[in-house]
Amino acid sequence: MTSATQTMIRDAAVGSIDIEAVSKSYGDAEVLSEVSLSIPAGSFLTLLGPSGCGKTTLLRLIAGFISPTRGRIRIDGRDMTDVPTQKRPIGMVFQNLALFPHFSVAENIAYGLKLRRVDAASIRTRVDKFIHLVGLDGLGDRRIAQLSGGQKQRVALARSLVLEPSILLLDEPLSALDMQLRKQLQFALKDIQKQLRTTFVFVTHDQEEATMISDRIVVMSNGHVQQVGTPQEIYADPQNLFVSKFIGEVNQLPGRVQAVGQRLAIATGAGTVDLPSHVARGHDPAVGDSVIVCLRPEKISIHEPGETLAPDMVTAAAVVRDALVIGPLTRVTLDAQGTRMVSVRMTDTPGRIASGQQVQIAFPADSARVFAPLSADMASAFGEDA
Repeated sequence: MTSATQTMIRDAAVGSIDIEAVSKSYGDAEVLSEVSLSIPAGSFLTLLGPSGCGKTTLLRLIAGFISPTRGRIRIDGRDMTDVPTQKRPIGMVFQNLALFPHFSVAENIAYGLKLRRVDAASIRTRVDKFIHLVGLDGLGDRRIAQLSGGQKQRVALARSLVLEPSILLLDEPLSALDMQLRKQLQFALKDIQKQLRTTFVFVTHDQEEATMISDRIVVMSNGHVQQVGTPQEIYADPQNLFVSKFIGEVNQLPGRVQAVGQRLAIATGAGTVDLPSHVARGHDPAVGDSVIVCLRPEKISIHEPGETLAPDMVTAAAVVRDALVIGPLTRVTLDAQGTRMVSVRMTDTPGRIASGQQVQIAFPADSARVFAPLSADMASAFGEDA
């Protein structure tokens, strides 16, 4: 890290956000309901969820563009209820970048500093620092119309960061970019955030993007927070079926509980599965309950019929329907007694895989998660009926 960058690193205690039982309604329509959330200073937090889940509304509440119907938002311990947007320690990068096309790169970045009546020498120094930080060296005199989409995105980022806010709010800023450019800027954003230790609050509906760049993810649906955790926690241990389905690919086995206790016996289309009771999430299953058993594809291994496996493995007979090589991975589609399942394994894993092959599939019992079915409003996010 350069000495110039080091001079811009702020006190790590600055930039915390506490959202306390915040609700937002428009007439009879409640967009957010009793949202409570603590965002540590210097973290990269992503608000993730389908369109209409309330994530952008929450971002606008933090910014002060709108006021909560109920609840409080505090920044660094200070109640922001009566603090206007321009007096909050925040910057914002919109999906619509709103750059000045007749200004140069440097002039766009300097605009906010001029409004604050910063002296010319300081403006030049700070603009040069942030042009370097976002990787636009040598482009300070270039007009906005001469830039690529990714370069424009970097200008918008620098224009916000040059004011040195303790918090930067980003509302789907990369959604209009092509995939390759988007990935480049995802890594750039994370690197810049680590260097400056600014608190980033990022909004997206793209779960892959969220898992790549975030320290923590807030999964939202229908105005409610469904789960908060690291990308690894949310993927490996989702707390309800919505999160399990929204983050990554998952096999779903609808079933009915046959026995409860230290073990759960669940009758599914792929046969009866015997699982430890601790794999149930969000509810206590009772005999007769309809449930969904969820399995990540990489947890399902493929074996020869009759092969002896470890005692903690749950097994079922299956037929290979398709095996698709995707780079270093092979994605295998299987039919387990009429239930479609997907397994992902390393392409160089020993063992022949071919369409029509009779196999034995297996998964560790504690790798499964058992959930209650989705409610009607949550199922609609996936275009399903409850």
